[in-house]
Amino acid sequence: MEIYKAADRKEFMPLLLIADEQESMIGEYIDKGEMYVLDDGGVKGEILVADAGGGVLEIKSLAVDPSYRRRGAGRMLIDFVKEEYRGRFRQLLVGTGDSPATIPFYEKCGFKRAFSVKDFFITRYDHPIVEDGVLLRDKVYLVQ
Repeated sequence: MEIYKAADRKEFMPLLLIADEQESMIGEYIDKGEMYVLDDGGVKGEILVADAGGGVLEIKSLAVDPSYRRRGAGRMLIDFVKEEYRGRFRQLLVGTGDSPATIPFYEKCGFKRAFSVKDFFITRYDHPIVEDGVLLRDKVYLVQ
């Protein structure tokens, strides 16, 4: 397994669309920060992080190929970023939908709920976002 910095981020758009299904929303952050790719005989995951200011590093996107989930890839990408940016940031932040699939994953990785943005998914997306049968409304931010 290898993790490397992505040169052409748009090459990984199919993977980015797993984490955020609206391309225009991806366009708001795709050119910010750094993107890293997990390769294990083919691309299996990606993480895109950006400086949010005030000593906070934000995970803007984290996606793992569905066929490769539950093998530690997401946690491996988070651990890689924590090590890569150690000493440069005091906090790691991630924003996500209040989903029964996503929130428990981040909590298992040591994140704790910090705050939320009410109706984020209702007002910012051009269609309803449903994950694991749950209509996403608020964006939940978690910190580590």
